[in-house]
Amino acid sequence: MKPATPQPLTPPSLADSDRKALNDLYVRGTPENTLRAYERDLLYLTAWKQLSFGAPLVWPEQHECALRFILDHSRDLSDATGPAREVAEALIARGLRRSLTCPAPATLNRRIASWQAFHRMKNLDSPFDSPLLKQARAKARRAAARPAAPKSRNPITRPVLEQLLATCRGSRRDCRDRALLMLGWASGGRRRSEITAIRVEDVSLKDFAVSGIAWLSLVETKTTRRGATPRLVLKGRAAQALVHWLEVSGITDGPLFRPVSKSDRVLSRRLTPDAVYQILRHRLQLAGLPPDFATPHGLRSGFLTQAALDGAPIQAAMRLSLHRSVAQAQRYYDDVEIVENPATDLLG
Repeated sequence: MKPATPQPLTPPSLADSDRKALNDLYVRGTPENTLRAYERDLLYLTAWKQLSFGAPLVWPEQHECALRFILDHSRDLSDATGPAREVAEALIARGLRRSLTCPAPATLNRRIASWQAFHRMKNLDSPFDSPLLKQARAKARRAAARPAAPKSRNPITRPVLEQLLATCRGSRRDCRDRALLMLGWASGGRRRSEITAIRVEDVSLKDFAVSGIAWLSLVETKTTRRGATPRLVLKGRAAQALVHWLEVSGITDGPLFRPVSKSDRVLSRRLTPDAVYQILRHRLQLAGLPPDFATPHGLRSGFLTQAALDGAPIQAAMRLSLHRSVAQAQRYYDDVEIVENPATDLLG
């Protein structure tokens, strides 16, 4: 008998319910700030493709489109003419782009990374993985090389933090802001998304009555995986401010930091990361400082700068800041050390 001709295997297709469950799992397993970045980038990419080619995004995307994206975002269009500038002006009019100048390399890298992630979500190869596109990206990075801009104009060192805390009087809003600023600074310089993600269940006060210590269990951070973040400690005034906020707010579960109404009533929803930015601006103004003196990242850079000023070992500071790279944390120490270097006083 003639053997049967082997038939090619047909890859199984997911049922709609399984695909929906998989998408839901991906969303729940992705940090909220990453999802927001994906949403902004997808909106930008969709608008750029429509304006540039008169067509929607396709999956997988064409190499010509990806290459055009790199070229259009790797040069200053202020003095340029032609389609690239017209598209950039249209994006500015829609509020999707700030200026005609060359976007920061980090911005271009993030948008390309998001585009690649969208391909992975669909189990497709990205055009940016091709040798030609990789080479174009490398040349674009070298052409647009510039010093990295600080995320905060100034670090919020201890003296600046004390000025902000002095504006917090006795209302519930003041108690919340005092606890938020002290926790964000003293626990290692937390990112605003990490601060707003903390729940009451993440706080342990089992040692507070005896030693004045509060423990924090963050679900995840930018540099640690879900469930792999070590416990952080709050001591002294920071722990006391946290406990006082819990007492005056009456919160027993759910989000730790919440909006407070004009009538000084604590609401049930959690603060958004943008609210931390607004709170900081408000406290800076009350302290007599320019509202753009610092951003929430100043809590992080200020913690590390103060640790360097106080002579704390960088490894000890990193245990709280959870920096993954010593070189990245070392930058704050380098700024302090070079100012205190005796060689800087040779001219008198």
